[in-house]
Amino acid sequence: MLGMLLVPAFLPAAATAQEKVVEQIAKAAEPPLSSAEKQTIKRFEARVRQYVKLRERVKGKVPKLSRDSTPEQIAAFEKASVEALRVARAGAKPGDLFMPDVAKLIRTTLKSEFKPTEKKEIRKVVLDKESNIPVPLKINYPYPDAKEFVEMPPALLLKLPQLPKQVKYRYVGRNLMLVDTDNNLIIDYMLDALP
Repeated sequence: MLGMLLVPAFLPAAATAQEKVVEQIAKAAEPPLSSAEKQTIKRFEARVRQYVKLRERVKGKVPKLSRDSTPEQIAAFEKASVEALRVARAGAKPGDLFMPDVAKLIRTTLKSEFKPTEKKEIRKVVLDKESNIPVPLKINYPYPDAKEFVEMPPALLLKLPQLPKQVKYRYVGRNLMLVDTDNNLIIDYMLDALP
């Protein structure tokens, strides 16, 4: 009985260790990146970090919530945060983060790194999850709450540049988006990015 109680406590640590091993194996199996590709990824990651810094700066200027805030106050805070971020990014346009060099590298990587059967499975996972609610690809607009996020297949995530926890990749059809994890704002997107 005691053994049964201890096993679940160790599962997350085992899963984390297993994820690290899988990531190391995947990295070892990947062909090395050229210095130009490494620089492209560094520039992309730097632009994403700049977004996160801007987001935190804007969030810091919005009046804070108290512990006993009402649902209405929380909703007003979230709305104010989104509006302040939209104003701060008023000039944002597609390709600000997914610049042409990054978009080309991502498309090339996704199309060349997977076997045909893997590509078919990834397309199935991404496209089968699509619902009938259209998602407009608009910078600084929220990904609709009613639309379920398509979970990114882990094999796909391993091929993409790493993101900070405040930003996630999401697909809408064949298009890849960067979405803010707190407010679901679409930060940037690139067309035709499905392997």
